[in-house]
Amino acid sequence: MITVSILGGSGYAGGELLRILLSHPKVKIQDVTSRQFAGKPVSLAHPNLRKVTDLVFVHPDKLTKCDLLFVALPNGSSMSKMKDLIKIAKKIIDLGADFRLHDPQVFESWYHLKHLAPELLAKFVYGIVELNRAQIKKANYIACAGCEATVSTLALYPLVKHGLIGENVIIDAKMSSSQVGMAPSLSTHHPERAGAVRSYMPTGHRHTAEIEQELSKFKKMQVAISATAIDMVRGLLVTIQTIPKSGISEKDVWRAYRAEYQNEPFIRIVKEAQGIYRYPEPKILMGTNWCDIGFELGSRTNRLVIIGAIDNLVKGTAGQAVQAMNVMLGFDERLGLEFCGLHPV
Repeated sequence: MITVSILGGSGYAGGELLRILLSHPKVKIQDVTSRQFAGKPVSLAHPNLRKVTDLVFVHPDKLTKCDLLFVALPNGSSMSKMKDLIKIAKKIIDLGADFRLHDPQVFESWYHLKHLAPELLAKFVYGIVELNRAQIKKANYIACAGCEATVSTLALYPLVKHGLIGENVIIDAKMSSSQVGMAPSLSTHHPERAGAVRSYMPTGHRHTAEIEQELSKFKKMQVAISATAIDMVRGLLVTIQTIPKSGISEKDVWRAYRAEYQNEPFIRIVKEAQGIYRYPEPKILMGTNWCDIGFELGSRTNRLVIIGAIDNLVKGTAGQAVQAMNVMLGFDERLGLEFCGLHPV
């Protein structure tokens, strides 16, 4: 049994961590912090946890030593605190963006912030287990991937590794409202968000840097993302346009995905001949750690279209973090993440 704490436990990511960790057989939750809710029950912020736990939020200044610390703070917040946090826990998993990118100049160009702890960047392993399992097993510090970067990288990785596609990739990402976090704004106000299919970042999405960083281990890629807000609370769907190499067949694509993912516990290749769920659909992934991937090779146009879906709060955030923790600590990778989803929802 290990002790874990959550720094920043009142947001959506913190709530998902709590939900998952409360049923994890190898974990005891020690501290869950919140400035706003200090001294109040965690169920005040996360009503789904009523009568599940009697944990009470503590102020961040009262965080005590633990075996592993999850950091669920807004982007740009953890880098100023990390030198102190590594004194509190020997192992840290950061769910934010501050330590995902290896090059501080790349971070600064995409996030428009000067990195405050560049000397620590090399100590963090990028947290997609399917790509970096060997490194995560030996790591003390993990930087979880962004949700859109997670599903896009997982969808593209086998194709890039096996040399099946060209270097130019266009990603159409359909984003749910929970991806902007709990803090309200005009764009998340219900009368403005409800019923919306709103393009909000046709170019320049900052997860581009993560995807290019990870795929460049195999080949230099040029990635373009267009992000659209849709009327859904949870879920993320990417439709990725690629140009296949000459002579590539569907069998080649199947072989690449099977070679990389046939033994992966949280990846499913979804390509059915019939039914309404022939391709990945985020609706049926709510609350799960699955990443579903499908594809279609165009018969008239020279295109290979890849479709990927996740729950942004689980496989894209908290579930990914727990999966990395399991690998890091030598636990069964599936512990705490067995929920298979609901249908219908």
